[in-house]
Parts: sequence; C-alpha cells; structure tokens
Amino acid sequence: MHANRPQLSEPQTEGDVPAVDPKHFRRTLGRFATGVTVVTVTRPEGPHGMTANAFLSVSLDPPLVLVSVDRRARMHAYLEEAQRYGVSVLARDQERAARHFAGKPQAGYEPQFRWVEGVPLLEGAVAQIVCDVWERIPAGDHTLVLGRVRWLDYWEREPLVFFGGDFRCLEVQLHDTSMWWW
Repeated sequence: MHANRPQLSEPQTEGDVPAVDPKHFRRTLGRFATGVTVVTVTRPEGPHGMTANAFLSVSLDPPLVLVSVDRRARMHAYLEEAQRYGVSVLARDQERAARHFAGKPQAGYEPQFRWVEGVPLLEGAVAQIVCDVWERIPAGDHTLVLGRVRWLDYWEREPLVFFGGDFRCLEVQLHDTSMWWW
C-alpha cells in the first residue's frame, strides 16, 4: 500500500460499506487500459455523439454489447428515447474525435459520418457497430445500456487507447519468427 494515498475507511458495522475516495477510485480504475469509442444517435437536429471508454461485449448469443452512460450526460436522455445507437471504436489517429465528442471542441475538426441502418458512425474507425437498445439498467450514477448488435464491421487499423487519464497508442513489437512453430 502507498502511505500517502487515501485508503478505505473501516466499516462501522458488518453491513456498512467502506467509503471510497472518488479521485482515488478514478485513478485506480484508470490503470486499466481501454479502447476509446464514440457512441452515436440520430437526433432531429442531426448526429449526436459521446466519447466513452466504458464499453464491452456481453454475449455472443444473442450478440450483445454494453455502454455505461452518466445520468447527467445529454447522451443519457437521448439514449432513453432512442431505439438504436452506434458505436465507433476509434483508431490511433482519431484523438481529435475523442476529445471533440468528450465536450472539448477541436478547432477545424469536422466529423465525417457514414450512415448504416439510420445511425451515424465515424469514418476511419477501427470498428463500427449498430445496435438496437436491448435493455437499460440503472447502476449508481450511470445507466448501463445493453445493445443487440444488428450490424458490425472492422478494419485493420491501430486502435486509440485510454490509460492513466490520457490517450495512448499501442506499441507494435516485432517478434523473432524463427521460433514460431507454425
């Protein structure tokens, strides 16, 4: 343990849950590297997107994915209304898109969308997925939005990664193929 980092308080009774410092919680969970996605919906005024790294596959049969959305986010209200949404898994050269859709407008950045099944998806992504909303599950200050995949595709591109509160790229390492048995 690190002496200068906040620790959990001791439970007062057997049923109490120890308090967790929110900043320490974020920093600790930030040690888990994730991909970066932009979740998109169609609105009357046009496409709306939100950067999210809390995204994962849930099931193969049926094919389900999940995105976690803060209840205070505009996207939360939009996903309450939407029956369908898109997920674009960002490529290493799409950091500007990630920042833009995280609420930090990027000068000169204009997102380019392709439309599949009526859903906007970001051009140049590593992967694109279109989902029908399967279920919405309240979870603390977020809602877990399960989506049943209705369309998906991928491309051989390097992904953008989020780790330690910052965007990163994977380091490609060359391997000695003389030791491969196949």
